[in-house]
Amino acid sequence: MKNKIIKIIILVFMILCLVGTVYYFYKIVSYKRDLTENFNIHEQIKKFVITVDEPNEEQNETKYKIDFESLKKQNSDTVAYLKVDNTNIDHIVVKAEDNSYYLRHNFNKKWSGAGWVFADYHNKFDGSDKNIVIYGHSMLNGSMFGTLRNVLKPEWYENPDNQLITLVTEKGEYTYQVFSVYVIKAEDYYINTIFKNKTEFNKFINKIKSRSKYNFNVKVDGNDKVLTLSSCYDNNDRRVVLHAKLIK
Repeated sequence: MKNKIIKIIILVFMILCLVGTVYYFYKIVSYKRDLTENFNIHEQIKKFVITVDEPNEEQNETKYKIDFESLKKQNSDTVAYLKVDNTNIDHIVVKAEDNSYYLRHNFNKKWSGAGWVFADYHNKFDGSDKNIVIYGHSMLNGSMFGTLRNVLKPEWYENPDNQLITLVTEKGEYTYQVFSVYVIKAEDYYINTIFKNKTEFNKFINKIKSRSKYNFNVKVDGNDKVLTLSSCYDNNDRRVVLHAKLIK
């Protein structure tokens, strides 16, 4: 009887190991499949993003020309284009009715563990946002927001050429200047998009600015508008965060 019990335990253990191994390989295959699909989508839609080599500022020419009409035919949730120098962040941004959908859906609205780069659903993109928040998964291959962690390195944040971020919406092209970068445990504070008054917003600005691991010497106050980028850091409990203020 004792030997029979031992054999059953061993059999159960072997079955569990087999199931675990199959699941593990399934996750790997699914992960690679999702990355490949997102790469193909990115390659397909980047034709709608045209870089102007030498824009004429006197004629108010922009650095990027985005075909939002074509992008929105493919996905009506399209709201912006985001570019962060010296990272792989060069992405079309979408926005859903919540902050969960694009965690597990790609630009074509197909289920995907890789998700897509998306804006907080509270943001309006009508010029009234005091804090535009954009999220993206930190993918191991450096796609999505996988290289946002670059902003924590001295060679990135000490280089003035990296401190200007471009966001293009249907209303125009906007330049933001970085004023804070840091890592913090997951929280709701820095992704706040609604403020009762200027005093509350000033308090918010002072708080997120004081967290920065580098002093950018950028003046920010209650009259400014902010862009926030957020992604997972080394685990699900911490986030790498960048804040920049609108300068033009």
